[in-house]
Amino acid sequence: MIYLDNSATTKVLPEIMDTFVAVNETYWANPSSIHEFGHKTNQLLQSAREQIAEILRTASAKIYFTSGGTESNNLAIFGLANKYKFRGKHVLISQIEHPSIIEAAKQLVVMGFEVEWIPVDASGIIDLNEFSKLIRAETMLVSIMHVNNETGAVQPLKALSTIVRRESKAVIHVDAVQSFGKLSIDFKRYDIDAITISSHKIHGIKGSGLLALSKTREIEPILFGGGQESGIRSGTTPVPLAVSTAKAMRIASTGLEKNSTHMKNLTDELVQFLHGFERIKMISPENRAPHIVTFSVRKIKGEVIINALQKRDVIVSTSSACSSRQTKTSHVLKAMHISDDYIKGVIRLSISPLTTEEEIETFKKIFTEVMNVIKGD
Repeated sequence: MIYLDNSATTKVLPEIMDTFVAVNETYWANPSSIHEFGHKTNQLLQSAREQIAEILRTASAKIYFTSGGTESNNLAIFGLANKYKFRGKHVLISQIEHPSIIEAAKQLVVMGFEVEWIPVDASGIIDLNEFSKLIRAETMLVSIMHVNNETGAVQPLKALSTIVRRESKAVIHVDAVQSFGKLSIDFKRYDIDAITISSHKIHGIKGSGLLALSKTREIEPILFGGGQESGIRSGTTPVPLAVSTAKAMRIASTGLEKNSTHMKNLTDELVQFLHGFERIKMISPENRAPHIVTFSVRKIKGEVIINALQKRDVIVSTSSACSSRQTKTSHVLKAMHISDDYIKGVIRLSISPLTTEEEIETFKKIFTEVMNVIKGD
């Protein structure tokens, strides 16, 4: 099998699974317990928190472990909005965010906040001029993903944060689920306030993630109970997941430069190959993340191509695994004003550091065979 759907999820690295199993076998006490066993388990948990804080350049007390990207994004939207609503109730969200941001923002409207949607250009990148027109002195929250999960478009975070700091006192949340481990990101590099990370996108284990805050920011909880995670995320902290997430982040950050170069070389090769087909339109912009190439075939449904490739043991996806089983058109593609001839035929290829040159060569051969067989409308 050739697996080119790594933006949906990645294969767990053996060393990360080994860590998960070892912690389950050795440090299975509740980290909140006051006995020595609980204390040792809590020490391991705090060590994981410190390692992540060092990578993201923040304080360990500002790392909150969650069940993954969706929970972290919800915590960011609701928790930051409630904490800083004294500054105003105006919120800016980009049109191309993940559903866990979009749907949460819609709930903010029900709660009495004013949400405006930041437009993007035809490349799926935020229009800085339009953003400058939308932001106000009373804007209190801005949420923008670093890398779009459907197209790989990279947002100009530094330019955006500069505008925010100049025009408002808003807190800036960044969904880095698709960027961490592929591009450099930390609080000081981009002058941002909150970062979402999901473990299973970086060869970690599903059901684990985190929300990190900068040293000076605070947040309100959205889950209530025993007061774990400094009162921000109640529920017994799953130490094996937290420790394996820290390890996944260490591996990803240590190999960042090498892995990014490897993936960029492979996706550049894919882009050049795909340009050879008259019926294909590139959806990913030139300024894309190193691991994603998204394109569309004119007047052909993406599912047709996916099924044809799958019969040949090649796994790809439509624009997003989160919405691929739904019939509605992607909100990201709508925001980019993709024409009707192409909007149904979108295919996303997403690779990982484990993807090989041989796999890409095999994909090119199989895809050519598929394109020679499939006819358009």
